[in-house]
Formats: sequence, C-alpha cells, structure tokens
Amino acid sequence: MNRKRRRRLKSESDGAVARGKSRARTCIATGVCGPPDLFVRFVLAPDGSVIADLNTKLPGRGAWVTASRQAIEVVSSKGLFARAFKCAVKTPPDLVGTVEAGLEKKALAALGLARRTGDVAVGFDQVRALLKEGHPAVYVSAADGAEDGFSKLAKLAGQAVIVRAFDGYDLSSALGRDDVVHAALKKGAAAERFLREARRLDGFRPVFTATPAGNNKGSL
Repeated sequence: MNRKRRRRLKSESDGAVARGKSRARTCIATGVCGPPDLFVRFVLAPDGSVIADLNTKLPGRGAWVTASRQAIEVVSSKGLFARAFKCAVKTPPDLVGTVEAGLEKKALAALGLARRTGDVAVGFDQVRALLKEGHPAVYVSAADGAEDGFSKLAKLAGQAVIVRAFDGYDLSSALGRDDVVHAALKKGAAAERFLREARRLDGFRPVFTATPAGNNKGSL
C-alpha cells in the first residue's frame, strides 16, 4: 500500500473512531486500525477455505484486512490468514479478483437503491440541472462515455465527488435504464451508502476522479 493511501486511511480511521461511529478493527496485514467500513472481513468456510464476508453477516471468527489489492495479496502470500485463524487454511488463488468483483457489485447495488428511493438523477440534462443547483453529493460518469459530455458536467461538479469507475452497461443495469452515461446522487444517506462501497473498491482500482474544484476524493 502506498504512503499516500495509508495516510488517507489513517486520517479517515481516526476521524470515524473519534466520532464513535463504529467499533475499531485492525488489519492483520498493515496494523491499521479503523471502522469496519475501511476493511474487508474474511471467514472460513466449512472446508477451511477463506471467503470474503462483504456484508459482515457470516458466522464464525473473522479476520479483517484493509480494503486494498495490496493488503490482501500480502495476507495471502505471507500466510497471515493461517496465523489469524490459528489453523491451516485454503486461500483461493483468485481471492483478490473475487473481492473486487463483489465490491463492484455492492457499489452498483447501492446506486440502484438510490434510484428506487428517488435520490439519483439520470441523463445529461437532469444531471446538469442538479449540478447547477449545487446539491449533489456524487456525480457518476460512465468510464466509456464521451469526453465532451463528461468535461462539461465535471466543470459544474463543484464539491461533488466524481466517480468514473463503471462502464455504461453496468450503470444501465444498476439504474434500470438504457444507455446511461451520466448520473448524480443527491446529498443524504443514499449517497453516503454508495460512497462507502466506492471507497472500498478504490483500493482495487481507481474509482474517484479529481474535480476542477480540487475536492478530496471520496469525501463529502
């Protein structure tokens, strides 16, 4: 994990723990301490295989790892799962890819939930109107969308977080609309839920794009 990301994680961890938002967890790879939202929980299946508990609901002893590709690779390569669980374990060779795919699915599901609660605008004109009002928390643009449209809306984003990590097909599937290129989430619980999952996914591939206003990536 690079120093910049580690410092950001520590800052977010210290802030959340200080506010009493959640009980702190400790990464078995890095020793970073913070709220569960910054980690991935792992448990053992009955056959001794390591599996990711992305919803933190599976029974049994859990091992917490910073939500990043590098941290999971370190844990897997150095046998830290066996040390944490105090027994022999089976670590799937595609564990990192499985976790990344799972986090992507959760982020898109959060986006879909925002649509159902009426907290998301979809389409260039609707997103532009919301951005001009200055109320959005997140602007989501398809990674394979045209640069011209993205640039025009990004200039209006202000302090909104910009996410450009999903292609148009995935956005369309999540939002139940055809040919989705632009979407924006209003400030509130739905946006916070989506950003929690997006921040974890950011440890596996770039999710956030710097805004013209220079706001902190992933921070409301």
